[in-house]
Amino acid sequence: MDPMESRDHEQEKIERLRRAMYSREMSPKLKERERREMDEIRPIVGEDWQRHEPQLENTMVAPRTIGMARKVLWWVLAGAVLFFIAAGGFFVYYFALGTGASPASPNNIDITISGPPQIAGGEATELQVTVTNRNQVSLQLADIVITYPTGTRSPTDLSTDLSNQRISLGTIEPGGKRQGTISAIFSGSSSSDANVKVDLEYRLAGSSALFVASSEYHSTFSSSALSVTVDGNNETISGQPIAFTVTVASNANTTVKDALLAVSYPFGFVLTSATPAAKTAGVWELGDLAPGQKRDITIRGTLSGESGDQRVFRFSSGTRAKPQDTTIKTNLADSTFKMKISEPFLGLAVAVNKTSGASAAVSPGDNVNAVVSWQNNLPTAITDAVIVARLSGIQIDGATVHSIDGFFRSTDDVVLWDKTTTNGVFANIAAGAKGTVGFSFQMPSSDVLKNIRDPYLTITVNAAGKRLSEDGVPENLQATASQRVALASDLKLTAQGLYYANPFGSSGPMPPKSGTETTYAVVFTLTNTTNKIEGAKLKATLPAYVRWTGIYSPATEKISFNQNDGTFSWDIGTIEPGVGLNGIPPRQAAVAIGFTPSTSQIGQEPILLQTIGLTGTDSSTGQAVKKTVKNVTTNIVGDPGFSATNATVVR
Repeated sequence: MDPMESRDHEQEKIERLRRAMYSREMSPKLKERERREMDEIRPIVGEDWQRHEPQLENTMVAPRTIGMARKVLWWVLAGAVLFFIAAGGFFVYYFALGTGASPASPNNIDITISGPPQIAGGEATELQVTVTNRNQVSLQLADIVITYPTGTRSPTDLSTDLSNQRISLGTIEPGGKRQGTISAIFSGSSSSDANVKVDLEYRLAGSSALFVASSEYHSTFSSSALSVTVDGNNETISGQPIAFTVTVASNANTTVKDALLAVSYPFGFVLTSATPAAKTAGVWELGDLAPGQKRDITIRGTLSGESGDQRVFRFSSGTRAKPQDTTIKTNLADSTFKMKISEPFLGLAVAVNKTSGASAAVSPGDNVNAVVSWQNNLPTAITDAVIVARLSGIQIDGATVHSIDGFFRSTDDVVLWDKTTTNGVFANIAAGAKGTVGFSFQMPSSDVLKNIRDPYLTITVNAAGKRLSEDGVPENLQATASQRVALASDLKLTAQGLYYANPFGSSGPMPPKSGTETTYAVVFTLTNTTNKIEGAKLKATLPAYVRWTGIYSPATEKISFNQNDGTFSWDIGTIEPGVGLNGIPPRQAAVAIGFTPSTSQIGQEPILLQTIGLTGTDSSTGQAVKKTVKNVTTNIVGDPGFSATNATVVR
């Protein structure tokens, strides 16, 4: 059988078998053929059968080692290409843009700066500069440009800042060297940097381009030209006046020109005064400071805060660029001053007539009782304690000052308590111990105060004592407290009935007759001494048998009448101090009323106006003002021409 036909026949058999396997009808009919033992199979061909392969003419097969060699050669070739590309790029950059583009490279120029590793501020310092040309060409028109730090001055001209300096070196030949010394006075704060930059500018033959080589000198300040020290207490009590002195001293060998001091205050500090006064807020002009010269500034104020708080004052001193500047350009010295807010060693409080705080107020001529409470707030005892109370403001008559456990010293108007006046109590006050001391006095009368506006009295209490510190060293302690006592204005109100001097003219019988109307005028007069009274208003009530006529004077005053409840109102407003005193007219208003008596009132002195009262607010003390006067009756004593026999109602 032809080999091709045999192959097609085999394929056809395989295809029929495949269809039978996947057919639902034929697959059950397929049966597994019985297996035969291998030894029953006879070989079709002999064991020595061989197949002869045809030989390929003129064909050779490369060995495996030759293929590997080809791959290695390809990698070598690729690496060589990349190397030549990189080398070409480097040379293009070097000769076109880099230092190789110039026949004189800055890298071949050495600039050496020699000087001390630390510089003393305010003193002349010398630096040696050496320039070496290692190029193969000359450096033409070479100049050294030196840039100094801020605040540098020339030793020959202390008034001018030396920011930079140019020195001509001419032409530097190949292998040539130039060296010289520069001198300057550097300024800066201790431990800060002092860097000097040196640039060499040069040109090359046949080129107008400017080339630059640079170097820097690094140093620090070992000391400052100025120093700032602060002398004062490191502890204070909240709200207590404090004072400290700031000293600015020159450490330089030359004059420091136009120095300034700037102060930054912490939160809670209120400046009250300074000696000398600041030029602007927080900045003092110190002028020129010669070697060793000092300037002192005393600052006073109050520091408020919670017990245990620590506040920091910051001080800076230096020079400015221009005389009109108010800020430091070159800072030469810095300093900080820490102050702790402590609890008073001896707690003090003052009460006036059992009242303390802003509401404490008294009236002219009042007897005043002042009580000073004290308590030891330290964990240790206080020895030799002294408490002093000083009266300031209005003058108090010393003859009226009395103290059971203290002593009034009239030479300086103070009340003093110590171990002698307290029977040894203040000799040693144990930790946590507390108590009170007191005194009394009389306020001046209204006549004495009539020319004083908004008078007040201040009771300032100071305490001093000693304690042993943690190191066993005695320490002097101080504490203070104060109480402002406002003096109420002496406002006076009068209400006068008039018949004969009635400004509106009277009608009707006198004495008043039952069943017949008699008209009267009631005049209100106000005088005021020291403080302004604001929001003043006067009210009064008319009895049912008294008629409101609607007539009043002056017309500019705000006067009204309520028919429903029979009340009369005078809206006074502000009553100025001094009204009715020293030739100033009093504040007055007059109203007209008509009185028709009943037979039941015969023989009586009936009321014409009742419940008369004035209210307002004292602007100085902030307290309410209330004034009342007696009812106005038909007994109008004080009216010129009036007799007491005309006061009662007749038939």
